[in-house]
Parts: sequence; structure tokens; C-alpha cells
Amino acid sequence: MFEEIVEMFSYTFITRALLVGALVALCASLLGVSLVLKRYSMIGDGLSHVGFGSLAIATALNIAPLRLSIPVVILAAFLLLRISENSKIKGDSAIALISTGALAIGVMVVSMTTGMNVDVCNYMFGSILALSHEDVYISVILSLIVLMLFVFFYTKIMAVTFDENFARATGTKAGAYNTVLALLTAVTIVLGMRLMGALLISALIIFPSLTSMRVFKSFRSVTICSAVLSLLCFFIGFVISYTVSAPPGASVVSVNIAAFILFSIAGAVLGRIKKK
Repeated sequence: MFEEIVEMFSYTFITRALLVGALVALCASLLGVSLVLKRYSMIGDGLSHVGFGSLAIATALNIAPLRLSIPVVILAAFLLLRISENSKIKGDSAIALISTGALAIGVMVVSMTTGMNVDVCNYMFGSILALSHEDVYISVILSLIVLMLFVFFYTKIMAVTFDENFARATGTKAGAYNTVLALLTAVTIVLGMRLMGALLISALIIFPSLTSMRVFKSFRSVTICSAVLSLLCFFIGFVISYTVSAPPGASVVSVNIAAFILFSIAGAVLGRIKKK
């Protein structure tokens, strides 16, 4: 196993994918804690479908995928917030409306142009070969920006996450920080889609935070555990993907499922010990 890991790092394209994937996994895990606690975790799934639609259109028009997908998904995130806050269409219904519509448009565009080729399958299920040099540079820069903004707005995001009404009452501009959260999530989703795939990228947001909550209870401890767990699961999943030639997205999610089961058992055992 050690020799295979050393061999894996000898390939430049794998090193690039590992770097981008680790940064995206870290961003997704940090944002995921707030999204899960706000019962808005499926926003990742909805935005990933929008991302697939924009990537399909970019492929059909021969446009650099990230240059089109990032602004489109950010716009979708803002639209999703506005629909949820200012209309009778709420939460999961708004996500379903936008995500299925974008997915349908993407499939229609693909079917009428390039067809369901290898590139489209890579977007849906992920591929370590899908990252170009330009994608890597853009992904690293934007991931670092997401991390810096999350750290900078950490206290405000935590306040809005736990009690939005109280945060508004104390003068916090909850709407603005919800917008920041949606913006950061949109960027993270687009960056991770090339590697994880549109169908699995939302797992990076949901699993680490839910897994951490099986054992830890405070916001800070859950956030730290989620970040560490996400990086560890991503690396293990990536190694498995390389070893057995499986899609990286599916491998990473499988490891996250195993971690969720282990933490659930550990949480149950610790709960029984505390009751005694």
C-alpha cells in the first residue's frame, strides 16, 4: 500500500487533483456545518445540478467550463435565497424547482450537441483527469478565498446559524450573511464538481458535519472535527480510487459512509456511558 501511495504522488495530474480536492473538501466541510444546522443541506445538491447544466452548455459552446459555471451557479444561489425568502415557494421546493430545471436544460443541450460523451460522464461522476492547469489555478485561488472569508465571518455565520431571529434583533444583518454563505457554497460546489461529479459533490457538504455531530455537540468542536474528518476521508478515498481504478467521487463518499457508521456507533456507546 505504501509503495502505491508513493507511486501515486509521482504523477503530476494526480497531485494536482489531490491538492484541489483537499481544498474543496475542507471548504465543503466548514460550510456544511452551518447548512446542515439551518436545514439547508440540500442546497449543495440543487446547485450541483445547476452546475451540471452550465458545464454542459459550456462544453457544447466550447467555453472554459469554470468561467461559465461559477457566475451561473452564484446567480442560482442568489435566486434560490430570494425565492425562499420572498415567495410562497420555500426551502426544499425552491431547490427542487431550480435543480431539476437546470438539469433538464443541461441534458437537452447535451443531447442536441455533443451527446452523452466521456466529458459529460466525467461531470456527472467525477474524474481526476478532468482538471486542466487553468482549472487548478482557479480552484486553488478561489478555495483559499472561501477559507479566508469563512474564518473572517465565522462569528457572524455561527450567530445566524443558531438563531437567525435573535441575530437580527441584535443588529446582525442576517440576510447579508446568508448571502455570503450561499455565495461560498456556490463557489465550492462548482470547484468540486469536476473531481467529485455533480451527483456526489453534495456529499462533501453533508457527511462530514453529520458524522461529527454523532459524537461532538458544540459548534466549534463539530466544525474542527468535520474539517479533519473530511480531509482524512478524501485522502483515503482518493487512494482507494487510484488503487482499484474507481471513480474518485464514489470512493470518497463510500469512505464517508463508513466514517458515519463508525461515529454513530461511537456516539451511541458514549451516550450509554454518560447515562450510567
